[in-house]
Amino acid sequence: MKTVAIIGLGYVGLPLALLTAERGYKTYGIDIDKKIVDLTNKGISHIKDPDLEKSLKKQKGKIIATTDVKVIKNSDIVIICVPTPVDKTLHPDLNPIKGASHSISKNLKKGHLIIIESSINPGVTEEVVQPILEESGLKAGKDFYLVHCPERIDPGNKKWTIKNIPRVVGGINRESTKIAAEFYRSIIDAEILKLSSVKAAEATKIVENAFRDVNIAFVNELAKSFDNLGIDITEVIKAASTKPFAFMPHYPGAGVGGHCIPVDPYYLIERARQSGFSHKFLSLAREINDSMPFYTVERTIKALNEIGKSVKGTKICILGISYKKDVTDLRESPALKVIDLLKKLGANLELYDPFVPEKSTLKSLNDCLKCECLVLVTDHSEFRNIDYNKLKKSKVKAIVDGRNCLDRDKIKSFEIIYKGIGR
Repeated sequence: MKTVAIIGLGYVGLPLALLTAERGYKTYGIDIDKKIVDLTNKGISHIKDPDLEKSLKKQKGKIIATTDVKVIKNSDIVIICVPTPVDKTLHPDLNPIKGASHSISKNLKKGHLIIIESSINPGVTEEVVQPILEESGLKAGKDFYLVHCPERIDPGNKKWTIKNIPRVVGGINRESTKIAAEFYRSIIDAEILKLSSVKAAEATKIVENAFRDVNIAFVNELAKSFDNLGIDITEVIKAASTKPFAFMPHYPGAGVGGHCIPVDPYYLIERARQSGFSHKFLSLAREINDSMPFYTVERTIKALNEIGKSVKGTKICILGISYKKDVTDLRESPALKVIDLLKKLGANLELYDPFVPEKSTLKSLNDCLKCECLVLVTDHSEFRNIDYNKLKKSKVKAIVDGRNCLDRDKIKSFEIIYKGIGR
């Protein structure tokens, strides 16, 4: 039985550890947070996700969680799944990757397969990770294998999971790529595509997320334009989607969240800048998408003005704090910015998210209906399925629909002011 050591038991590392254990690998989970380690060993998921919670409870004891990096010596495969954030100046923060690499270097042995799943910009594997690993005295491609396999996880997606999403691998040499592909084929029921280089693998994840960021920015800019022109963008997107080729629908909203889309483009922007190239298109997309929480607040101000109110002193309830529908994940959530902006404007603010009760100030959607204005930032199923009869009888006088998921015409029939994003 081969042994896998996974560094980082977060949104990527924990599901991967569960998968490798399920597929018969002895699995170590390494994390610097002792609380996460203790919970994992007890079969309790620190991530609020029903599938993860059920799986970890079922496989209690199969993942050996620890803060001791020396277990790397007992492994055959080491996978880096640490966060790759950007700093306050929007530059890549590679410290977690460097820290994990130093831990591996001190415990590296001949024959080790080292895999980086963390999202990184092209060049990091060879220019940053490899030199640190070779401080051990061992040479990459000769004494150990080194590859990048960008993670692909979509929290809350029931159809596409870690088990069936195709993956790509690229190593510093052909042998590294071959061995890594064999490993992933042993745990994943999907295509494993071997790439010609590690840089190609690094670039793949950045391109995937930059593609989405650019297309979302396009419809967000259209939404602002269409608000001025009196055109419903949801109707236009629906119409354009009838074309059976060369169109892929993306939708506007109150902002882009999650760990990937708002972060990964900056990795490519900065790396290209260091090489003398300016990514104007990607930079503009980031600027547009980062502006959407501000635009949502602008829509709120307009909605309140129509009922003779200002933000200051008005009881406003934010619907949804997590970054995505029906998940608990707060990473880069646009709701956090909307909340901060409204607080600075003096709003009497209430918060409600059924998936983030610890940050909610209200306990139910019914409590929210006692507020004068609702600002929907996350389209949780509970909000999409709101009881319109209760809404009609409520104290709500204005609604800002940051995800265009509510029935505009029905809301307007109640003489409630409705503002969407592009509608």
